[in-house]
Amino acid sequence: MRANFLGGSRMSFEQFELYSLWVGVGGLILFMIFIVWNLAKESKAGRFGTFILFIALGLGLLGFLIKTVLVELMGIG
Repeated sequence: MRANFLGGSRMSFEQFELYSLWVGVGGLILFMIFIVWNLAKESKAGRFGTFILFIALGLGLLGFLIKTVLVELMGIG
């Protein structure tokens, strides 16, 4: 009998998909934040310009997060 590295419990495919989704989307969000910060730094935008970049480019991310929360709260998905 094979020993399982998770302490005897097996992870279902659905659990693996859920964890992978959260890690993947979280990683992409962090990468987007890094890209916007790097863009502001390379363009020498200053504090106000960096703030505007994060607001303007972060609105798409904010919309995605709000949509996800609303879908879960309304039970549509």
